[in-house]
Amino acid sequence: MPSLIPLDGLPPGRRGWAVTAQLLGVGMSTLDLAIANTALPTIAGNLHTNPEASIWIINAYQLALIATALPFAALGDIVGHKRVFLFGLVLFTVASLACACSFSLPSLTIARLFQGLGGSAMMSVNSALIRFIYPERQLGRGMGMNVLVVATSFAVGPTAASLILSIGTWPLLFAINVPLGIFAFVLGIRALPATPRAKHRFDVILAGLNAGAFGFLVLGLSGAAHGDALKLAIPEIILGLILGALLLRRQAQHTAPMLPVDLFKIPIFTLSAITAICSFATQGLAFVALPFYLEQALGRSQIETGFLITPWPIMVAVMANVAGRLSDRYSAGMLGGAGLATLSLGMILLALLPAHPSNFDIVWRMAICGIGFGFFQSPNLKLLMASAPPNRAGGASGIVTVARLMGQTLGAALVALCFSVAVGHAPIIALALGAAFAGAASAASFARVLVPLRAEGIAD
Repeated sequence: MPSLIPLDGLPPGRRGWAVTAQLLGVGMSTLDLAIANTALPTIAGNLHTNPEASIWIINAYQLALIATALPFAALGDIVGHKRVFLFGLVLFTVASLACACSFSLPSLTIARLFQGLGGSAMMSVNSALIRFIYPERQLGRGMGMNVLVVATSFAVGPTAASLILSIGTWPLLFAINVPLGIFAFVLGIRALPATPRAKHRFDVILAGLNAGAFGFLVLGLSGAAHGDALKLAIPEIILGLILGALLLRRQAQHTAPMLPVDLFKIPIFTLSAITAICSFATQGLAFVALPFYLEQALGRSQIETGFLITPWPIMVAVMANVAGRLSDRYSAGMLGGAGLATLSLGMILLALLPAHPSNFDIVWRMAICGIGFGFFQSPNLKLLMASAPPNRAGGASGIVTVARLMGQTLGAALVALCFSVAVGHAPIIALALGAAFAGAASAASFARVLVPLRAEGIAD
């Protein structure tokens, strides 16, 4: 068995190979979500299915992510983050091949479910691995690189899908993951660090309760966001809350709870998690509302809308690495607070667009939002992970994934609520709500400057 890597990180040469393997896995899982969104009409037409049913190609992936992120993170603490990451990489690669070979909507949906499980395994331990790959003094740089790859993958996803579909059929979208996955696995098995392992056992019943709680909550919120009947969405949310209560009861005496409530005793961890949820709710509100605003209210075409939104993820990618490096020298709370205040300003400026704006009027406002969001992410990730003890790195890493997905789901559900109560002005109200969420997140971020990194009673 390889020797365990202390918190001062890997040697520079090995570190480069480990980062390549890690970022390839995370990049593929992010890119596949963006690609599938763009290619959905083409896939639905080829499989002779209606648009409503084809949504499950997206939903299956997202449900697998949110339902299993914390169980995989807990498993990483027990068997090692490297093993969970490599398992996820193999599962994602095999499932990608199954997606490429799918012949019907059910077969593709099942393959996407397993692909989501693979992506969840990688994402759930990703931040924990960064903590062991990079020296502590360069942790912000490592988080910045991670955000850079995720943002870039998200930004180029629609373009990549269009290019691939211009030279081949939709199965090629998934088949391209196979050689990349094999390459990343070969690198990962050699270069990724072996991390410390906890001594407690994995609780399968706890994992099932966690999956059910988060799965039904997201099903209910997503159903409301897509206009499903409340008589279906409300019972799903209630069932999710019941399973969540059973989850808390079962894990009450656990030394390392799967839903890491023990970490929320650390004020700076709690503030960082709240900051993440609020900021991703802002992103969810914006990315769901903006297409309606640009196309219906401002008369832009679908293609124009795609290009007009692109400055946001591009600026996230540009600023992520800059902010990550700065967070190794300056207060992450201050950097994140400034970034989120900038994001709130950008959302306000978008909501106050003139009746007949030029493309430049829209683009520079999108860029401000991207600068603010990118300036926040890396410092927030660094502070959230650094505030957790090393032996709870898996739980903290799982919260990173859950906070992002829950925030985005909440944002999408709030857009649906806006359309139900104020049809004519729904996108503008949604953007204003996003500005409010970003403002609240900014306040939470600045508050972190005043609290200690660790709380008493949280053991290393």
